[in-house]
Amino acid sequence: MIDNGTLVLFGAKGNLARVKLIPGLFHLDDCGQLPRKMKIFSVGRQEMSHEAWVAEIKDMLDKKFKGNYDQATFERFIKRNIYHCNLPDDPDAFKKMAVKLNNEEEFTDNLAFFLSVRPSDFALIVDQLADEGLLTEKNGSFRRVLIEKPFGTNYESAVELQKSIEKHLREDQIYRIDHYLGKSALQNILITRFANSIFEPVWNNQFIDHIQITNHETLGVGDRTTFYDATGALRDMIQSHLLQMLALTTMEAPKSFSPGDIRDAKINLLESIQPIPMNDFDHHAFRAQYSSGKIEGETVKGYLDELEDQNSVTETYAAIKLFINNQRWRGIPIYLRTAKRLHEGGTYISIKFKDNNPILENAGSNWMVMSIQPKETTHFEIQTKIPGLNDFDFRVSNLEANNRVAGDESIDAYETLMLDLMAGNQSRFLHINEVKAQWKLVDPIIETWMKDKTQPVQYIAGSSDPVESKIIFENESQFWRKSIHG
Repeated sequence: MIDNGTLVLFGAKGNLARVKLIPGLFHLDDCGQLPRKMKIFSVGRQEMSHEAWVAEIKDMLDKKFKGNYDQATFERFIKRNIYHCNLPDDPDAFKKMAVKLNNEEEFTDNLAFFLSVRPSDFALIVDQLADEGLLTEKNGSFRRVLIEKPFGTNYESAVELQKSIEKHLREDQIYRIDHYLGKSALQNILITRFANSIFEPVWNNQFIDHIQITNHETLGVGDRTTFYDATGALRDMIQSHLLQMLALTTMEAPKSFSPGDIRDAKINLLESIQPIPMNDFDHHAFRAQYSSGKIEGETVKGYLDELEDQNSVTETYAAIKLFINNQRWRGIPIYLRTAKRLHEGGTYISIKFKDNNPILENAGSNWMVMSIQPKETTHFEIQTKIPGLNDFDFRVSNLEANNRVAGDESIDAYETLMLDLMAGNQSRFLHINEVKAQWKLVDPIIETWMKDKTQPVQYIAGSSDPVESKIIFENESQFWRKSIHG
């Protein structure tokens, strides 16, 4: 249940706010999800009149909904919206903000701050909010702060950021976002696993050969070359999104589906993952870069040409092998991979079951693929007999369990997470111990790759996984699964 309150949106004129946050809040209002008296206090760095801000909001909604939205909802939504200019060179900027937000006739005591700003500004903004008493809870009110990804750039910086903000905030006031956790298909992993009793008996190292967690894109780095070259595929995708997918796929059943118990189960799993052995590093971590090629018939540049730096060793393809040191998963390899400019785009979890067929030696393998995007579905491959006189002719049959069907409600991940922020539901946000565990796993890989200036393997844009990436497989029978249908 969402209480009346105010969402204070820093970075209101930024791309995320324009494309996702403000249109998302409008959609929630249109669906009747926002309390009647909830306000949206948008903070930007430029002077702007209320009329100009209304015109900007209309432009955002026109672009998102092609002009097709309810006028009554628009009028209601506009009444919720206040624009506030926080001039960067004004020493009293936050004091002026506090004067406005402390106006009891216009705002309630419930304040949630969404920091859609540069990571270097997170700690500074929290300090300034605290200095003006805007993080102090009173009379049963809430004060919450949502911090956009990334939370630090390595373990050390994440710890330093935590030390800075925990001077002013309790852990239950901090909402570290990973927008993947707002996706309905990702939450469906828990329902699939724990609401269906058929899976638990085989969800272990006795029956599963290996697990693959994949995120591929046909897109390149585009105009994000400077950011991407300082980040890389490993830090951009595996450290956050893919490790969270791994946790949901392999964690033990939580004591309950309360936010605290779900987080505890994820933390326990992440802290059970073995560090990559540095004496066998090349068999556990692989990187590559895309070169020029064709995507959907169009010739595209290679990464180094886009960057205009032929010496960069930043990976656009990263694959790692991990093992979980617990009774359920001991000895089972889990492969995580992500790439730009591959032959297909998609996010999915592929589970390969062991080939325990002592009678039918040539029977194929069983797979289960949980697709997050573009199609939300759970796909199974089983062996069935081909009708005919031969008793032992069989083939692969596909079973499809669609997670989304026509008529289902469509809610963007950011919409879900903004509702969670206002409702105080932290189950889809990261605890600091999750953040620390994830950085501990990837930091040694990042450091090793930064020191190694050898040019990474090149793969042609529009091709499939580099053949050299197979070096991380445990045996020759394993191969990269390509999308839902193999």
